[in-house]
Amino acid sequence: MSERAIVHDKENREFILELENDLVAKVSYSLEGKTMRLTYSEVPPVLRGKGVGKELVEKTFEKLTEEGYEAIAICGYIRAIAMRSPKWGEIIDV
Repeated sequence: MSERAIVHDKENREFILELENDLVAKVSYSLEGKTMRLTYSEVPPVLRGKGVGKELVEKTFEKLTEEGYEAIAICGYIRAIAMRSPKWGEIIDV
């Protein structure tokens, strides 16, 4: 993964990955106690198919677990990333 940092925007309930040319990728969630329902992921069309989505989702998983949250993957793409990974499949509910 690159050295790009993920930012947790709690006010807007998003995880944001800042990309080149002022572009951003993001994961949106709803919150129930300490459980995040990861509802949507978005990567700019020009960067799709280049691994940015996977980087976004894995960094989101790292950040939310680091901050003490649990998560349920609602978005199909986020669910797929969790299910393909032995590490995240044990941590993220699908």
